[in-house]
Amino acid sequence: MNKTNAMRMLDKAKIPYEPKEYIPDENDLSGVHIAEQIGIPPQQCFKTIVTRGDKTGPVVFCIPADLEIDLKKAAKITGNKKVEPLHVKDLPQLTGYVRGACSPLGMKKKFPTYIHQTCNNFEKITVSAGVKGCQLLVKSNEIVSCIQATVCDLAAEKE
Repeated sequence: MNKTNAMRMLDKAKIPYEPKEYIPDENDLSGVHIAEQIGIPPQQCFKTIVTRGDKTGPVVFCIPADLEIDLKKAAKITGNKKVEPLHVKDLPQLTGYVRGACSPLGMKKKFPTYIHQTCNNFEKITVSAGVKGCQLLVKSNEIVSCIQATVCDLAAEKE
């Protein structure tokens, strides 16, 4: 596998990681499906959601694959009145990534980033490597430090 921007960022920071390859399924790009393929619980596989805040502009969120983001909580935490998910067609231009392969590491620009507090429940979590077909297993505290993320509660209540 070729090095991705996400891998280069971790290499530069001297943060060890383990690539976890899988076969992407264009019919199911969900984090839960990816977690199943790489053999980890979905709570340990973090998906990246890029939003636009009405006051701050782009904001990045990382939450476990089995949870949904609470946009009201996300807005409040970030100092916005509302945040809305970025349209899929705007993702590549803003981040350099496509849907199903968006990593919180190595985006075109540094955006405010927030990660769900359950990252602290695991020694290691996975995030996208920036390409479909690969996740990166990284120590939780090291990924938080590398992306300068704020750890907080972002998840919607489960029904």
